[in-house]
Amino acid sequence: MYESSIVFIICWHGNFPWYFPYFIHSCRYNPSIDFLIFTDNAEVKLDLPANVKIIPYSLEQFRTNAAEALGFEVAIESGYKLCDFKPAYGLIFQNYIKDYNFWGYCDIDIIFGNIRSFMTDELLHEYDIISARHDYLTGCFALYRNNQKMRELFKQSKDYRKVFTDPRNFFFDETNFAFEAFEKGIHYSQIRTEVESMTHVVRRLQEENRLKAYFEFQIMEGFAGNMLWDKGMLTYRKQFEAMLYHLVRFKKKYSEPVDLQKIIPDKFRIGKKKIYY
Repeated sequence: MYESSIVFIICWHGNFPWYFPYFIHSCRYNPSIDFLIFTDNAEVKLDLPANVKIIPYSLEQFRTNAAEALGFEVAIESGYKLCDFKPAYGLIFQNYIKDYNFWGYCDIDIIFGNIRSFMTDELLHEYDIISARHDYLTGCFALYRNNQKMRELFKQSKDYRKVFTDPRNFFFDETNFAFEAFEKGIHYSQIRTEVESMTHVVRRLQEENRLKAYFEFQIMEGFAGNMLWDKGMLTYRKQFEAMLYHLVRFKKKYSEPVDLQKIIPDKFRIGKKKIYY
């Protein structure tokens, strides 16, 4: 048994993509972690593991629940805008996460390795917020301690109302498009953006000793190739274990026919351009 319980909140609107069965299969091999998928595509028949729950949920329902939780009307015209609301999921969906020590969000264009190999009880005991990169807060994977302070952490941004009432996407959950500046290690105070992103907020509060944040590179992205997924363990070049592979670029070069009933094997390789069985 693990001391700290974890739940991930995912909002997805529209048809599920080809890589969704891979995501679900990798969740299956993280049985101590729960995944709640709120979607308007809940009628699809899926072979789900016990730790994954599909919850019927429309975009209109999200608007209503977000407005109730935040205290003002929100602007959201498409599923893509949901990314900006990720830091507020803990508040919007607080009734679903009461029994967990940590809540977080992740994307579905992910193949997980063994999450608990990285998110250890020792780590979770020490930190309030965890990113999967060393340089900025990741929208594809982030964990927050489940308390009021962290559920409302987004309010520390002076621009959160603007973000939630403007239909444009600001990448608020990450850097407000300032990825390269944070990658270069420029101090957050020197990175000027239209809105104060969550990375700005977390870096500032971390510097002021108002929270404990963990930034460490634990993921694979791009066209790394030479990866093996074997019963829940993701290994790069036969020697480096990774917490997850983010398909953000890979999925633009490779795809399969959409088959949500597809049986994913317990062992496969991920090359630079293809997945091999």
